[in-house]
Amino acid sequence: MLVLLAGMLLLKGHHFVIFSFACLACSLLPAYWHFEKRQMGTRLLVFLAVIVALGVMGRVPLAAIPNVQLTSFVVIVSAVSLGPELGFVSGSMMALVSNLFLGQGPWTPWQMLAWGLMGLTTGLLGRTQLKNNLWVMVVWGTLWGLWFGWIMDLWYALAYVRPLRPASFFLSFAASLMFDAMHAATNGISLLLLYQPWRKLMDRLITKYNIL
Repeated sequence: MLVLLAGMLLLKGHHFVIFSFACLACSLLPAYWHFEKRQMGTRLLVFLAVIVALGVMGRVPLAAIPNVQLTSFVVIVSAVSLGPELGFVSGSMMALVSNLFLGQGPWTPWQMLAWGLMGLTTGLLGRTQLKNNLWVMVVWGTLWGLWFGWIMDLWYALAYVRPLRPASFFLSFAASLMFDAMHAATNGISLLLLYQPWRKLMDRLITKYNIL
């Protein structure tokens, strides 16, 4: 994001969308290249497919309710167990696959980046003892509901708002505050109610079938 913002200043008001997609490609492609080069067993691939399917099921049936979905919950819980790299890949794949049902568009790579970063950062958090504190995870999920919305607001401003000024970004972020709050609340409630049993189930499956 810092590279993106610096590039926008250098471009002085031109080609924002082209530059933003270039930054997204630079962010996404190295992660998938590393993922392809990694030696993985069939069990891990099947487990990842199931995780992605769960994330898609947590979004598609609830699409009629604005910003209420369980995909972020699946991303966070699975990333704690799988780690940052697989958390990034599974999170971004949930966006891509769910949009096969809901519609692909210029928003797709931004959703892939947002959910991928959610998985990446949660995977890093999962390497600490903070993952064992329920309230830390609830606050983390709530904050990511807002951060996800801000990433998508950035795309909206770059694509549709003219002229681009600091006030333009502020108004774009403010206009979606209620929807971002819905996402944040859904994350917090779902993690409060389901984080501990789901994480226990994930860890048990990974240990039982020697997935990692």
